[in-house]
Amino acid sequence: MSQQADEPANDDRALIERAADDPETLEGAAAAILRTIESLDKGRLRVAEKVDGDWVVNTWIQQAILGYFRLSESTAMEAGPFEYFDKIPTKSGLQEQGVRVVPPGTVRYGAFCEPGVIVMPGYVNIGAHVGSGTMVDTWATVGSCAQIGRGVHLSGGVGIGGVLEPAGARPVIVEDGAFIGSRCIVVEGVVIEEGAVLGANTTITASTPIIDVTGPQPVETRGRVPANSVVLPGTRPKTFPAGTFHLQCALIVGKRTESTDRKTSLNDALRDFEVSV
Repeated sequence: MSQQADEPANDDRALIERAADDPETLEGAAAAILRTIESLDKGRLRVAEKVDGDWVVNTWIQQAILGYFRLSESTAMEAGPFEYFDKIPTKSGLQEQGVRVVPPGTVRYGAFCEPGVIVMPGYVNIGAHVGSGTMVDTWATVGSCAQIGRGVHLSGGVGIGGVLEPAGARPVIVEDGAFIGSRCIVVEGVVIEEGAVLGANTTITASTPIIDVTGPQPVETRGRVPANSVVLPGTRPKTFPAGTFHLQCALIVGKRTESTDRKTSLNDALRDFEVSV
């Protein structure tokens, strides 16, 4: 991030980190917090970014968001026929930024959407970053600080969890070209890697078993869906004193084909693996 290398941003970071450790200094960091939130809103800063293949969380930016909430007071706001009463205003300048938001969809100030993003009547919270060509479909929610890549489809009713506390916790990350089916829930810092497909109603938390069943033996992981994986909701038995019950898991049932035509690749995956979306 170019701004982080600048001396003013480093000075702001120091003030924000000190205010996080000592709330008595919050007022003295107010200007630094406001500059940081503005940079988030304009896409100059990100809560998390990929560095040498790994996602790195910028804890001080999460601290700035928390400080912004503490400094702000709720006020009445109007947007056409709608009235809001909140601490954080809605994002402005959407037409100039090339971002389409369909009423009553909302993008909160401090979130950044690249040109070409479409938000149906859904919600994008502060600190989130949404890449170009991504669709946030009806009643889909992009939680605070979530990082959504380019060309992603978040189907109707998808819940992408947010995180602000504890500062330093990784937000949910959905990488480029992923497809998240209707009513999916992805929370607790889970990473959905590039091109992955989640079938409708798949829930993935940090503790959800993600089981690759494509080989002769199941291979279990947690917290990360590998690139181009096709994932369906599943269950597996677990025995308790009261009996055996089936607990939720996620099943990797195949791989999306490598293709320069991402739409063709997606359509093939949905058809071949009978994925409900």
